[in-house]
Amino acid sequence: MGFSCGIVGLPNVGKSTIFNAITRSSVPAANYPFCTIDPNVGIVPVPDPRLTTLAQLVPTEKVVPTVMQFTDIAGLVKGASQGEGLGNQFLGHIAEVEAIAHVVRCFEDPNVVHVSGAVDPRRDIEVIHTELALRDLGIVTNAIARLERPAKSGDKKATAAIEILRPVAEALNRGVPARTVTQGLSPAAWEVVRPLNLITTKPALYVANVSEQEASRDGSPALTIVQEVAAAEGVPVVPICGVIEAQIASLETDEERAEYLAAVGLTEPGLNRLIRAGYDLLGLSTFFTVGPKEDRAWTVHRGARAPQAAGVIHSDFERGFIRAEVIGYEDFVACGSEAAAKEQGKLRIEGKEYVVRDGDLMHFRFSV
Repeated sequence: MGFSCGIVGLPNVGKSTIFNAITRSSVPAANYPFCTIDPNVGIVPVPDPRLTTLAQLVPTEKVVPTVMQFTDIAGLVKGASQGEGLGNQFLGHIAEVEAIAHVVRCFEDPNVVHVSGAVDPRRDIEVIHTELALRDLGIVTNAIARLERPAKSGDKKATAAIEILRPVAEALNRGVPARTVTQGLSPAAWEVVRPLNLITTKPALYVANVSEQEASRDGSPALTIVQEVAAAEGVPVVPICGVIEAQIASLETDEERAEYLAAVGLTEPGLNRLIRAGYDLLGLSTFFTVGPKEDRAWTVHRGARAPQAAGVIHSDFERGFIRAEVIGYEDFVACGSEAAAKEQGKLRIEGKEYVVRDGDLMHFRFSV
């Protein structure tokens, strides 16, 4: 699994349209709030041209890309943290994902009503921020309340936990995401916060749903507002046109999709940009294994060492790790085969301390 991403936003901002397009699924996308009642989950292969190249160099029975999971959460409204619009149920679903993609409407369309009456990206973002912060504030407040009695009885661990949680509660009370406080916590302090599974500690990015006319332009006033908000928060923005993505998804062949992209002035689907932004957000990278049975892409966190990468394939590989045989992607392509890479000294033997690089081709030796 690459990563799991929850798609959130107000009703009628284009969440389900974008979800349908990138997952090629059939979630209802109607012109009314709450048409997505249950969280819809789609597993999407991660497009990586390197895997296609490797499959050409190493003929194999099957090619397996890494994948990411999208969860489409029903539209949130003001008061969701108190249960408005079935909000509590949906906020609970958001807590299960690794990252949050906040879809913001940046297009005008009189045929698609806006839940607040008019398009206003800054206001819409603030509504979602407030509801997520209020949901988390309730959890942190309850946690502090449970700790107060043992703290008063002299429990030093409870006292220390309260001191860690109070700044988090203060930030949330101001409508500020908890991640602004928790990013600097020590591992020991984070273990106090982690079990609470706060939504606003999760990495986030914005998906600006723009019009067809603005999809290939540098921007629009509405997109500029989203970019300004994102810059202040230090998070990325991915402009996507839901209408264009839906059209791309409806096409049958790569040739048809390429022709359509060229016609609308784009070089790739928005999904590709969203995945790259998500990978960067979570600090992920890809390594490969190749062979006659399977050419496959795997996902690890940046900084992962060789045994951890081996463990992504199978826990036995990590437990019994001996060494890794590694060829860089560029070296492999230049040489054309593993045998040629060995002859040219491009195959390296790496031990337990080796930090995996994006694009590495790896073969693990282990014993259990």
